[in-house]
Parts: sequence; C-alpha cells; structure tokens
Amino acid sequence: MQLPVPRGEVVRILVLGGSWFVGRTLVESAVARGHDVTVYNRGRSPAALPDGVRHVKGDRESAADLKSLLQEGPWDAAVDVSGSVPAVVGRSAELLAPATGHYTFVSTISAYRDWPHAPVDEDSPLWDGYPDLDPVTRQWDPDAYGPLKVGCEMACERAFGKERLLILRPHVVLGPREYVGRLQWWLTRIHRGGDILVPAPDRGIQPVDVRDLSLFLLERVENLDNGVYNVAPKMGEATFGDMLNACADAVGVTNWPIIFVWVDEDWLTSRGVTEWTELPLWRNAAAPWSMRTDRAHAAGLRCRPLTRTVADTWAWLRRGGRPVEHERFSEHGINPAREQMLLKRWLTEHPQS
Repeated sequence: MQLPVPRGEVVRILVLGGSWFVGRTLVESAVARGHDVTVYNRGRSPAALPDGVRHVKGDRESAADLKSLLQEGPWDAAVDVSGSVPAVVGRSAELLAPATGHYTFVSTISAYRDWPHAPVDEDSPLWDGYPDLDPVTRQWDPDAYGPLKVGCEMACERAFGKERLLILRPHVVLGPREYVGRLQWWLTRIHRGGDILVPAPDRGIQPVDVRDLSLFLLERVENLDNGVYNVAPKMGEATFGDMLNACADAVGVTNWPIIFVWVDEDWLTSRGVTEWTELPLWRNAAAPWSMRTDRAHAAGLRCRPLTRTVADTWAWLRRGGRPVEHERFSEHGINPAREQMLLKRWLTEHPQS
C-alpha cells in the first residue's frame, strides 16, 4: 500500500543509519530543511544527533526491534544509508513498506561489473545479485561489496516496486566526517612534508562531496522521485594533481620543504604498491574515474569544487574533528619507511624525474 503523500510535501523521514558520515550529513540537512526526522540505528556511535531528531535504538537484524520501530511510523519516506547485506535489507524493507510511502537506497559505483575497467552509466551491467543472500560474516570484503549492494537493490525493489524506489549510486564520497580516511591520509601526509610519493597527476578524479550527495538525495526524496542516479561531479573537472595541490594549499605547506615525486603507475604496480589503499584514491585501471552522471546533473545535482571539499575537510580536522572508528581506516596509507624505500629506488632508476 502506498501512503497518500502529496508530491513535494515530504515531512516525515526515517533514516536507517544516520550517525556516521553520509547518514549524519543527511540528517543535519533534512532537519535544516524543516523535516521531521527519525533515526534508527544501534546507537553505538558517540556522535550526538541534531536537536529535534527522534532517535530509535535497535538492530535491523532483529525482527522484534524492527516491529518496535514501526510504532514510530508512518513515514513519508525512508532512506537506507547503511544496508549492505541483502537478506537483512530485504527483511527491513518488507516490514517498512506498508508504513512508508517512498524508499531510497544508497548503493555504490562498485555495483557495476565493468568498474573500474570501463566507463559506466546507469544502464551498465551490474554484478549478479541475490536479494535473499546472507553471507553470515559482517567483515568488510571489497570483492563482495559490489555484488552484495546489487542484492540489496533487488531486495528493495521487491519490497517497494520501481515506482516507490530511488537508488543512488555515488562514486567515492569525501568531506568532513569521512571515516575510511582516504582524503584525511593525503592531508596529514602532505602536512608532514618532505618528498612525497604520488601517482598519475593528470588522471581525472571525480569524488563527490558528502554534502552535495545529501542535498541531491533530499531534493529527489522531496519530489518522490524514482529510478537510478549515478552521483558524482562531471568527468574531467579535476585531476589527481589538482586534489594534491589543493591539499598542499589547505595545510599551508609553504612553511615546509615539500616535493611531489610523480611516479609512473605501472612502475608502482610492478613494485607491489596496493592500489586504492596504500596510495588512497589511486587505481591503475582504464577507467576508475569514468562515471557518467548526466542524468543526475539534469535532475539538479550540484557539485562544489574539489578544492572546497579538501579545504573544509582540513578545517574540520584542525577543529578537532575525528571520524567514527572503523576497521577500514587503518588500511589506508603507505608505511613511511616503505614510501622512502620506493622513492629512493625510483629516483635512482629515474635520476631526471
């Protein structure tokens, strides 16, 4: 049953998640726009929610907890920013469907089978997904992440149908409160100064600011939009070099001796440098930053310059901001001794670099 919600007048929003990164930013934006927000999560994050937000603590893997949540409804819209296990997402979506008019699931670029080896748009082939799959383990697995998210998308569609479902597939999301630590690592590394091992200055890059993703999501929800949108800046607007120079500007490295040593990507790969983690946001593939986003931009997506995302993230860190603790944070960044060893070897082999 679809609740009779007039288009453009969404006022009651349920957020599944809501205290970390995308979810927290989304909640703050929704409150600022005058919405009545309920957050449902386990309450394990120390971050305080904005005033006026109704916080319901519970585990979405518990049927009893979900049934208790239903007593807080109905809602005009629900947004799932945290789901990654198809069977769990499916059970919660099915329970919420009678009490929720519209559903948004935040997916990922990793849902595309061809990424990062070919450009992708919303119609590109996806990984095989299974809406009833439960892998049992909850440990992060980068190889399983994309297929699991596809299964979650399928589970949401089964519960809500296409007419009541919005799916967003963002590229990498950066900005204040980022808990994976990709941009934060580059900022702190550049702040430390010295010779810095960096790849591919001219390779395009298109991470989306968490605030731009959240605003676009809310605007689409307010219009009860459906379908699928890739969410990222347009291709070609910034390069890896632009991002690192913005980091240098943000941290004020004019007071430190700093040299970016641009190293050939194939050379890095041949030396066993782990893509995407040892040098965050770098991947030696044909199209890691080739997400086509015309549909979202035509619908109103507005992306601030990457320089602002970088500067605002550094300002947040300098104010004492700290992300929630997460197992993936420690994966990112190359060991200083290993970095210096690679730099020495590269400069010995390429004395003119």
